[in-house]
Amino acid sequence: MRFSIVSEIPGRTRLQLAGPVPESDLDALLKLSGDIDGVHKVRVYGRIGQMALEYDEPRRASVLDALGALDAQAIADAKSGYVMQLEPRKHKLVMDLATLVGAHYARRWFLPTPLRAVFVVAGYMAFLRAALHELAQPRLTVPVLDASAIGISFVKRDVDTAGQTMFLLNVGELLEDYTRAMSENELINSLLDVPDKAQKVVGDTEVSVAATELEPGDLVAVRTGMSICIDGVVEQGSAMVNQATLTGEPLAVERSVGDDVFAGTVVEDGSILVRVRANTAQTKLRSIVSLVQTADSLKSEGQSHMEDLANKIVPWNFLLAGLVALTTRSLIKTSAALMVDYSCALKLTGSVAVMTAMSDAAKMGVMVKGAKYFESFAKADTIVFDKTGTLTEAQPRLACVLTTDGWSEDEVLRLSACLEEHFPHPVARAVVNAARERGLEHRERHAAVEYIVAHGIASSIEGRRAIIGSAHFVFEDEGAQLESDIKERIESQMQGLSPLYLAVDGTVVGVLGIEDPLKPGVREAIADLHALGVKHVVMLTGDSERTAARIAREAGVDEFKAELLPEDKYAYVERIKSEGRHVAMVGDGVNDSPALGLADVGLAMGGGSDIAKEVADIILTDTDLAAIVRLRRMSQGLVDRLTSSYSKVMLTNSVLLALGITGAITPQASSLLHNGSTIAYSLDNAKAYLR
Repeated sequence: MRFSIVSEIPGRTRLQLAGPVPESDLDALLKLSGDIDGVHKVRVYGRIGQMALEYDEPRRASVLDALGALDAQAIADAKSGYVMQLEPRKHKLVMDLATLVGAHYARRWFLPTPLRAVFVVAGYMAFLRAALHELAQPRLTVPVLDASAIGISFVKRDVDTAGQTMFLLNVGELLEDYTRAMSENELINSLLDVPDKAQKVVGDTEVSVAATELEPGDLVAVRTGMSICIDGVVEQGSAMVNQATLTGEPLAVERSVGDDVFAGTVVEDGSILVRVRANTAQTKLRSIVSLVQTADSLKSEGQSHMEDLANKIVPWNFLLAGLVALTTRSLIKTSAALMVDYSCALKLTGSVAVMTAMSDAAKMGVMVKGAKYFESFAKADTIVFDKTGTLTEAQPRLACVLTTDGWSEDEVLRLSACLEEHFPHPVARAVVNAARERGLEHRERHAAVEYIVAHGIASSIEGRRAIIGSAHFVFEDEGAQLESDIKERIESQMQGLSPLYLAVDGTVVGVLGIEDPLKPGVREAIADLHALGVKHVVMLTGDSERTAARIAREAGVDEFKAELLPEDKYAYVERIKSEGRHVAMVGDGVNDSPALGLADVGLAMGGGSDIAKEVADIILTDTDLAAIVRLRRMSQGLVDRLTSSYSKVMLTNSVLLALGITGAITPQASSLLHNGSTIAYSLDNAKAYLR
């Protein structure tokens, strides 16, 4: 890219580009230049072909070199990642405002009254069409109020007042649209920074890569509990895919060879190989924009109340205006009663507060699928935690391997890793990592693997049935045998560990002891949650009573339940909800999904299964429980902000109405103050929640 330096001070440079930057290239240029190492801030003035940069002064040379290396192909590649204009640019707002103000005052100062009246009437047509459209529904809304207020000026034959009123309304709408666009843009860009991972198939091995690194033609493996992060075609296998995010249909559909699959969907059961078809940046952006649109429909109770009230108040505005007209016989005072409405202020301040909360949450690694889940989490009096990967480390470690029936430790670990490597569970990762650290090769020698949720894994290897899982699964469900004295010895050696039993053809051949230590800061986080109004903290686990009791004691939870199956966790959440408690459930596994879906608000921890994230209402990329504490504070802050906005809007606009009706201020001043206060409250609601 060619450019010259117009002006420069340490750390800041203004550049003259080779020519104007097309509107369609601005987003890509902003993104590419903003991503240069050392650059803090970028402004591009497309119409005059200039760019302003703020950067680390020691990196000046490398920053300018990187800018010079940008070419048309780089711009085209960056543009392919965007399917819409994301960045509402300040200089465009300034230009639009300048055009609006300049045109208004040029007509007022330089045109004769008859010609000026023609322009005013032409401008009124847009307001009139909007009002007639609303009346045709039929409904009384803000556009009807605006058209009525302007119409009164025409009745008075006061063309200048009508023009000034439309001018103020257009300025207010322009600023409100910009404020909303800024909030939406901040949210979308925050969510774009949340990484996705994919299992790329290279030869006969799988490699975990960032989804954005995938290219059309790559092959990706997707199995039970994993999300599909790209658009593509199934090349091998068959799976039941939940497409609720795209179609709204809650039931999974079968997808097999030749069928299309789409980003944002989740494999509930089965295993498929998918050939990447579309650009991954486009599919991720589409999913995020869909999330933002969905989130807008999932409003909090407070936000819904504000918007319902805003819609219901408009007819009362007309009633008030009618009473003013009858009692005062003044068209000016009647116009003042119509100029101030509560609707746009209540709606805009509420939506900006919510979008700011979602954006702030995304920046700290929390994706909230709708405003109502902030409110649900703020109101939660009971929080239910899964144990493994939630209260305990997301990366459990293999502590020991005990063998029976003549098997060696390496043989037991090799076969265990071979069975476990396909499944998204912290314990499975612990086994696979331990085998890798010992240098044990475990190329697949088994047939298709069956994952039995919350129980274990079953397969056949060289004609023999192999199973691995909990004691309940191995001994009770599968009827595997182990001499009582050996079983007692294993239980004594597994003190404080979570046992994983491996059996072949009905005989236990080894036991793996999984060390599942408590995460740092868990006890402090639970104490903070209690301080923030959570009355009851519960831990649910499928682990043994002894291990569960130790973790519960160390974590400081109020209650724990051990040796639970998914249906038991579901039943527990169902029971405490029936007692009138407001329940938040925190989990990370496939087996947590039913309870996550039932709770008033479900939170999925980072590193967990994708199906848990699909079912959950809130997704945390961080595995630290401090993120849940911050989310609680933010949720309570949003509720407080919505309540405060409601009070301020109602008070301010009521005062303006009173002043307008009594004649203390003109309708134009009333409109100016109304729009100004709306923008001010919206900007105040756009401030960060946690500083």
